Amino acid sequence: MKQGLVLGIESSCDETAAALVDGERRIVAQRIASQDDAHRPYGGVVPEIAARAHSERIAPLVAAVLHDAGVTLAEVDAIAATAGPGLIGGVMVGLVTAKALAMASDKPLIAVNHLEGHALSPRLADAALQFPYLLLLVSGGHCQVLRVGGVGQYRRLATTIDDALGEAFDKTAKILGLGFPGGPAVERLAREGNPKAVPLPRPLLGSTEPHFSFAGLKSAVLRAKQAGTHTDADIAAAFQQAALDCVIDRTRRALAESGGLTALVVAGGVAANQTIRAGLEALAAEFGLPFVAPPLALCTDNAAMIAWAGQERLALGNFKPDPLDIAARPRWPLDPDAAPVRGAGVKA
Repeated sequence: MKQGLVLGIESSCDETAAALVDGERRIVAQRIASQDDAHRPYGGVVPEIAARAHSERIAPLVAAVLHDAGVTLAEVDAIAATAGPGLIGGVMVGLVTAKALAMASDKPLIAVNHLEGHALSPRLADAALQFPYLLLLVSGGHCQVLRVGGVGQYRRLATTIDDALGEAFDKTAKILGLGFPGGPAVERLAREGNPKAVPLPRPLLGSTEPHFSFAGLKSAVLRAKQAGTHTDADIAAAFQQAALDCVIDRTRRALAESGGLTALVVAGGVAANQTIRAGLEALAAEFGLPFVAPPLALCTDNAAMIAWAGQERLALGNFKPDPLDIAARPRWPLDPDAAPVRGAGVKA
Protein backbone atom coordinates (compact mmCIF):
# COMPACT_ATOMS: atom_id res chain seq x y z
CA MET A 1 0.00 0.00 0.00
CA LYS A 2 1.29 3.46 -0.92
CA GLN A 3 2.43 5.31 2.18
CA GLY A 4 1.64 8.85 1.03
CA LEU A 5 -1.18 11.19 1.96
CA VAL A 6 -4.53 11.45 0.21
CA LEU A 7 -6.74 14.47 0.77
CA GLY A 8 -10.41 13.49 0.74
CA ILE A 9 -13.38 15.82 0.19
CA GLU A 10 -17.01 14.88 0.83
CA SER A 11 -20.06 17.05 0.05
CA SER A 12 -22.75 14.72 -1.30
CA CYS A 13 -25.50 15.67 1.15
CA ASP A 14 -25.48 17.88 4.24
CA GLU A 15 -22.01 17.29 5.71
CA THR A 16 -19.05 19.29 4.45
CA ALA A 17 -15.96 17.24 5.22
CA ALA A 18 -12.25 17.05 4.51
CA ALA A 19 -9.67 14.55 5.74
CA LEU A 20 -6.11 13.35 5.23
CA VAL A 21 -5.50 9.60 5.32
CA ASP A 22 -2.20 7.79 4.79
CA GLY A 23 -1.46 4.34 3.45
CA GLU A 24 -1.08 2.92 6.96
CA ARG A 25 -4.79 3.47 7.59
CA ARG A 26 -4.12 6.48 9.78
CA ILE A 27 -6.57 9.36 9.72
CA VAL A 28 -3.98 12.10 10.01
CA ALA A 29 -6.53 14.91 10.25
CA GLN A 30 -10.21 15.37 9.60
CA ARG A 31 -12.90 18.00 9.96
CA ILE A 32 -16.66 17.82 9.46
CA ALA A 33 -18.97 20.82 9.35
CA SER A 34 -22.53 19.78 10.16
CA GLN A 35 -25.54 21.52 8.66
CA ASP A 36 -28.10 20.07 11.07
CA ASP A 37 -29.11 23.45 12.49
CA ALA A 38 -29.71 24.90 9.02
CA HIS A 39 -32.00 22.05 7.94
CA ARG A 40 -33.75 21.30 11.25
CA PRO A 41 -36.59 23.84 10.74
CA TYR A 42 -37.54 22.05 7.50
CA GLY A 43 -37.44 18.51 8.91
CA GLY A 44 -35.00 17.36 6.23
CA VAL A 45 -32.21 18.40 3.91
CA VAL A 46 -32.96 21.33 1.57
CA PRO A 47 -30.64 20.92 -1.45
CA GLU A 48 -30.22 24.66 -2.13
CA ILE A 49 -29.30 25.40 1.49
CA ALA A 50 -26.90 22.47 1.52
CA ALA A 51 -25.10 23.56 -1.65
CA ARG A 52 -24.72 27.12 -0.39
CA ALA A 53 -23.31 25.92 2.92
CA HIS A 54 -20.83 23.65 1.14
CA SER A 55 -19.57 26.52 -1.00
CA GLU A 56 -19.06 28.71 2.07
CA ARG A 57 -17.32 26.12 4.22
CA ILE A 58 -15.26 23.88 1.99
CA ALA A 59 -12.18 26.06 1.36
CA PRO A 60 -11.65 26.97 5.04
CA LEU A 61 -12.24 23.33 5.98
CA VAL A 62 -9.55 22.04 3.61
CA ALA A 63 -7.14 24.70 4.85
CA ALA A 64 -7.86 23.72 8.46
CA VAL A 65 -7.22 20.02 7.79
CA LEU A 66 -3.87 20.78 6.15
CA HIS A 67 -2.99 23.03 9.09
CA ASP A 68 -4.03 20.37 11.62
CA ALA A 69 -1.75 17.84 9.90
CA GLY A 70 1.11 20.30 9.62
CA VAL A 71 1.49 19.75 5.87
CA THR A 72 1.11 21.80 2.71
CA LEU A 73 -0.82 20.86 -0.40
CA ALA A 74 2.53 20.14 -2.08
CA GLU A 75 3.07 17.28 0.38
CA VAL A 76 -0.21 15.56 -0.51
CA ASP A 77 0.06 12.72 -3.03
CA ALA A 78 -3.47 12.78 -4.46
CA ILE A 79 -6.81 14.50 -4.06
CA ALA A 80 -9.97 12.39 -3.84
CA ALA A 81 -13.47 13.79 -3.89
CA THR A 82 -17.00 12.47 -4.02
CA ALA A 83 -18.20 12.76 -7.62
CA GLY A 84 -21.62 11.22 -6.96
CA PRO A 85 -24.19 10.01 -6.24
CA GLY A 86 -25.84 12.68 -4.14
CA LEU A 87 -27.43 16.11 -4.22
CA ILE A 88 -25.91 17.44 -7.41
CA GLY A 89 -25.29 20.98 -6.15
CA GLY A 90 -23.25 19.78 -3.21
CA VAL A 91 -21.41 17.15 -5.25
CA MET A 92 -20.40 19.82 -7.76
CA VAL A 93 -19.01 22.10 -5.03
CA GLY A 94 -16.75 19.37 -3.65
CA LEU A 95 -15.65 18.04 -7.01
CA VAL A 96 -14.88 21.48 -8.48
CA THR A 97 -12.86 22.30 -5.37
CA ALA A 98 -10.88 19.08 -5.76
CA LYS A 99 -10.29 19.79 -9.44
CA ALA A 100 -8.97 23.26 -8.65
CA LEU A 101 -6.63 21.91 -5.96
CA ALA A 102 -5.41 19.12 -8.25
CA MET A 103 -4.75 21.53 -11.08
CA ALA A 104 -3.02 24.09 -8.87
CA SER A 105 -0.76 21.49 -7.20
CA ASP A 106 -0.27 19.17 -10.19
CA LYS A 107 -1.60 16.24 -8.14
CA PRO A 108 -3.73 13.35 -9.45
CA LEU A 109 -7.50 13.68 -9.08
CA ILE A 110 -9.48 10.65 -7.89
CA ALA A 111 -13.24 10.90 -8.45
CA VAL A 112 -14.84 8.61 -5.87
CA ASN A 113 -18.26 7.02 -5.89
CA HIS A 114 -19.75 7.94 -2.51
CA LEU A 115 -21.13 4.41 -2.17
CA GLU A 116 -17.66 2.99 -2.79
CA GLY A 117 -16.42 5.15 0.07
CA HIS A 118 -18.94 3.42 2.35
CA ALA A 119 -18.19 0.01 0.85
CA LEU A 120 -14.46 0.27 1.55
CA SER A 121 -14.64 2.19 4.85
CA PRO A 122 -14.60 -0.99 6.99
CA ARG A 123 -11.15 -1.79 5.53
CA LEU A 124 -9.89 1.58 6.78
CA ALA A 125 -10.69 0.56 10.35
CA ASP A 126 -9.93 -3.17 10.05
CA ALA A 127 -6.70 -4.16 8.32
CA ALA A 128 -7.65 -7.83 8.61
CA LEU A 129 -10.74 -7.49 6.41
CA GLN A 130 -10.06 -9.16 3.08
CA PHE A 131 -12.06 -9.53 -0.12
CA PRO A 132 -14.57 -10.91 -0.93
CA TYR A 133 -17.15 -9.92 1.69
CA LEU A 134 -20.90 -9.47 1.74
CA LEU A 135 -21.82 -5.83 2.32
CA LEU A 136 -25.11 -4.50 3.61
CA LEU A 137 -25.02 -0.83 2.59
CA VAL A 138 -27.67 1.08 4.52
CA SER A 139 -27.76 4.87 4.36
CA GLY A 140 -30.23 7.70 3.96
CA GLY A 141 -30.70 7.13 0.24
CA HIS A 142 -29.55 3.56 -0.34
CA CYS A 143 -30.29 0.07 0.90
CA GLN A 144 -28.35 -2.62 -0.95
CA VAL A 145 -26.63 -5.95 -0.49
CA LEU A 146 -23.44 -6.27 -2.52
CA ARG A 147 -20.71 -8.83 -2.95
CA VAL A 148 -17.47 -6.84 -2.71
CA GLY A 149 -14.85 -8.79 -4.64
CA GLY A 150 -12.19 -6.08 -4.69
CA VAL A 151 -11.68 -2.39 -5.38
CA GLY A 152 -14.07 -1.57 -8.22
CA GLN A 153 -15.56 -5.09 -8.14
CA TYR A 154 -19.12 -4.87 -6.87
CA ARG A 155 -22.02 -7.19 -7.63
CA ARG A 156 -25.40 -6.03 -6.43
CA LEU A 157 -27.50 -8.85 -5.01
CA ALA A 158 -30.42 -6.80 -3.67
CA THR A 159 -31.69 -3.25 -3.45
CA THR A 160 -34.80 -1.42 -2.30
CA ILE A 161 -37.80 -1.18 -4.58
CA ASP A 162 -39.03 2.00 -2.85
CA ASP A 163 -37.67 3.74 0.26
CA ALA A 164 -34.21 3.15 1.65
CA LEU A 165 -33.96 2.15 5.31
CA GLY A 166 -32.50 5.51 6.29
CA GLU A 167 -35.42 7.27 4.60
CA ALA A 168 -37.85 5.10 6.55
CA PHE A 169 -36.15 6.05 9.82
CA ASP A 170 -36.22 9.75 8.91
CA LYS A 171 -39.88 9.65 7.88
CA THR A 172 -40.81 7.78 11.04
CA ALA A 173 -39.05 10.47 13.06
CA LYS A 174 -41.01 13.14 11.20
CA ILE A 175 -44.31 11.33 11.82
CA LEU A 176 -43.49 11.12 15.53
CA GLY A 177 -42.33 14.74 15.69
CA LEU A 178 -38.79 13.81 16.72
CA GLY A 179 -36.98 16.36 14.58
CA PHE A 180 -33.91 16.09 12.37
CA PRO A 181 -31.75 14.06 12.00
CA GLY A 182 -34.30 11.33 12.48
CA GLY A 183 -32.44 8.03 12.71
CA PRO A 184 -30.67 8.60 16.04
CA ALA A 185 -33.85 10.12 17.51
CA VAL A 186 -35.92 7.04 16.63
CA GLU A 187 -33.27 4.75 18.09
CA ARG A 188 -33.21 6.69 21.38
CA LEU A 189 -36.99 6.70 21.72
CA ALA A 190 -37.24 3.01 20.81
CA ARG A 191 -35.24 2.13 23.94
CA GLU A 192 -38.22 3.31 26.01
CA GLY A 193 -40.87 1.32 24.10
CA ASN A 194 -42.18 -2.21 23.66
CA PRO A 195 -41.26 -3.59 20.21
CA LYS A 196 -44.23 -5.99 20.35
CA ALA A 197 -46.84 -3.40 21.29
CA VAL A 198 -47.76 -2.25 17.77
CA PRO A 199 -48.53 -4.73 14.97
CA LEU A 200 -46.55 -3.49 11.97
CA PRO A 201 -45.94 -5.22 8.62
CA ARG A 202 -42.68 -6.78 7.46
CA PRO A 203 -42.68 -6.10 3.69
CA LEU A 204 -41.21 -8.91 1.54
CA LEU A 205 -40.37 -11.02 4.60
CA GLY A 206 -39.77 -14.56 3.35
CA SER A 207 -40.18 -13.53 -0.29
CA THR A 208 -38.27 -15.30 -3.03
CA GLU A 209 -37.58 -11.83 -4.42
CA PRO A 210 -34.20 -10.70 -2.99
CA HIS A 211 -35.01 -7.02 -2.55
CA PHE A 212 -36.10 -4.68 0.26
CA SER A 213 -39.24 -2.60 0.70
CA PHE A 214 -39.93 -0.08 3.46
CA ALA A 215 -42.68 2.19 2.06
CA GLY A 216 -45.48 0.04 3.48
CA LEU A 217 -43.85 -0.03 6.90
CA LYS A 218 -43.55 3.75 6.89
CA SER A 219 -47.25 4.08 5.95
CA ALA A 220 -48.21 1.69 8.76
CA VAL A 221 -46.31 3.87 11.22
CA LEU A 222 -48.35 6.87 10.06
CA ARG A 223 -51.62 4.97 10.57
CA ALA A 224 -50.52 3.84 14.02
CA LYS A 225 -49.72 7.42 14.99
CA GLN A 226 -53.02 8.70 13.64
CA ALA A 227 -54.95 6.03 15.54
CA GLY A 228 -53.74 7.51 18.81
CA THR A 229 -53.86 4.20 20.69
CA HIS A 230 -50.12 3.67 21.14
CA THR A 231 -47.33 5.68 22.71
CA ASP A 232 -44.69 7.19 20.47
CA ALA A 233 -42.07 5.07 22.22
CA ASP A 234 -43.95 1.87 21.41
CA ILE A 235 -44.38 2.93 17.78
CA ALA A 236 -40.67 3.71 17.50
CA ALA A 237 -39.68 0.40 19.09
CA ALA A 238 -42.10 -1.57 16.90
CA PHE A 239 -40.87 0.20 13.78
CA GLN A 240 -37.23 -0.47 14.60
CA GLN A 241 -37.96 -4.15 15.28
CA ALA A 242 -39.93 -4.53 12.04
CA ALA A 243 -37.11 -2.87 10.08
CA LEU A 244 -34.58 -5.15 11.73
CA ASP A 245 -36.64 -8.24 10.94
CA CYS A 246 -36.74 -7.23 7.28
CA VAL A 247 -33.01 -6.51 7.16
CA ILE A 248 -32.11 -9.82 8.79
CA ASP A 249 -34.44 -11.81 6.53
CA ARG A 250 -33.16 -10.24 3.32
CA THR A 251 -29.50 -10.43 4.37
CA ARG A 252 -29.90 -14.05 5.46
CA ARG A 253 -31.22 -14.86 2.00
CA ALA A 254 -28.17 -13.26 0.37
CA LEU A 255 -25.78 -15.10 2.68
CA ALA A 256 -27.45 -18.43 1.96
CA GLU A 257 -26.95 -17.91 -1.76
CA SER A 258 -23.34 -16.71 -1.52
CA GLY A 259 -20.15 -18.65 -0.95
CA GLY A 260 -16.48 -18.05 -0.28
CA LEU A 261 -17.06 -14.97 1.86
CA THR A 262 -14.60 -13.66 4.44
CA ALA A 263 -17.11 -11.63 6.49
CA LEU A 264 -20.51 -10.00 6.77
CA VAL A 265 -19.98 -6.25 6.67
CA VAL A 266 -22.36 -3.33 7.28
CA ALA A 267 -21.68 0.27 6.30
CA GLY A 268 -23.57 3.53 5.85
CA GLY A 269 -25.33 5.87 8.24
CA VAL A 270 -27.87 3.34 9.50
CA ALA A 271 -24.96 1.06 10.44
CA ALA A 272 -24.58 3.30 13.50
CA ASN A 273 -27.83 1.85 14.90
CA GLN A 274 -26.83 -0.48 17.74
CA THR A 275 -29.94 -2.68 17.51
CA ILE A 276 -29.32 -3.35 13.82
CA ARG A 277 -25.62 -4.00 14.50
CA ALA A 278 -26.47 -6.54 17.19
CA GLY A 279 -28.92 -8.34 14.92
CA LEU A 280 -26.41 -8.53 12.08
CA GLU A 281 -23.66 -9.75 14.40
CA ALA A 282 -25.90 -12.63 15.48
CA LEU A 283 -26.71 -13.37 11.84
CA ALA A 284 -23.02 -13.49 10.93
CA ALA A 285 -22.40 -15.94 13.77
CA GLU A 286 -25.23 -18.09 12.42
CA PHE A 287 -23.22 -18.47 9.18
CA GLY A 288 -19.87 -18.82 10.94
CA LEU A 289 -18.61 -15.49 9.60
CA PRO A 290 -16.90 -12.55 11.31
CA PHE A 291 -19.06 -9.44 11.58
CA VAL A 292 -17.35 -6.19 10.64
CA ALA A 293 -18.72 -2.69 11.08
CA PRO A 294 -16.75 0.55 10.91
CA PRO A 295 -16.53 2.82 13.96
CA LEU A 296 -19.56 5.07 14.38
CA ALA A 297 -17.60 8.07 13.09
CA LEU A 298 -17.04 6.29 9.77
CA CYS A 299 -20.68 5.23 9.34
CA THR A 300 -22.15 8.63 8.58
CA ASP A 301 -20.89 10.75 5.68
CA ASN A 302 -17.25 11.66 6.17
CA ALA A 303 -14.18 12.51 4.10
CA ALA A 304 -11.88 9.89 5.66
CA MET A 305 -13.72 7.15 3.78
CA ILE A 306 -13.34 9.12 0.53
CA ALA A 307 -9.62 9.57 1.15
CA TRP A 308 -9.31 5.86 1.95
CA ALA A 309 -11.09 4.92 -1.27
CA GLY A 310 -8.46 7.07 -2.97
CA GLN A 311 -5.72 5.13 -1.19
CA GLU A 312 -7.27 1.85 -2.33
CA ARG A 313 -7.30 3.12 -5.91
CA LEU A 314 -3.70 4.33 -5.69
CA ALA A 315 -2.60 0.88 -4.54
CA LEU A 316 -3.92 -0.74 -7.73
CA GLY A 317 -1.24 -1.63 -10.24
CA ASN A 318 -3.24 -0.07 -13.09
CA PHE A 319 -4.03 3.22 -11.33
CA LYS A 320 -4.85 6.13 -13.60
CA PRO A 321 -5.96 9.54 -12.34
CA ASP A 322 -9.35 10.82 -13.41
CA PRO A 323 -9.51 13.60 -15.99
CA LEU A 324 -10.15 17.11 -14.79
CA ASP A 325 -13.27 17.32 -16.94
CA ILE A 326 -14.99 14.39 -15.20
CA ALA A 327 -18.61 15.27 -14.46
CA ALA A 328 -20.48 15.19 -11.17
CA ARG A 329 -23.23 12.57 -11.15
CA PRO A 330 -26.49 12.65 -9.15
CA ARG A 331 -26.81 8.88 -9.70
CA TRP A 332 -23.95 6.43 -9.96
CA PRO A 333 -24.60 2.73 -9.36
CA LEU A 334 -21.79 0.63 -7.93
CA ASP A 335 -22.89 -2.23 -10.17
CA PRO A 336 -23.93 -0.68 -13.52
CA ASP A 337 -24.58 -4.13 -14.95
CA ALA A 338 -27.16 -5.09 -12.32
CA ALA A 339 -30.56 -5.96 -13.71
CA PRO A 340 -33.24 -3.28 -13.29
CA VAL A 341 -35.77 -3.87 -10.53
CA ARG A 342 -39.35 -2.77 -10.21
CA GLY A 343 -40.35 0.41 -8.45
CA ALA A 344 -37.92 3.06 -7.32
CA GLY A 345 -35.14 0.49 -7.24
CA VAL A 346 -34.02 1.79 -10.62
CA LYS A 347 -32.22 4.53 -8.63
CA ALA A 348 -29.70 1.98 -7.40
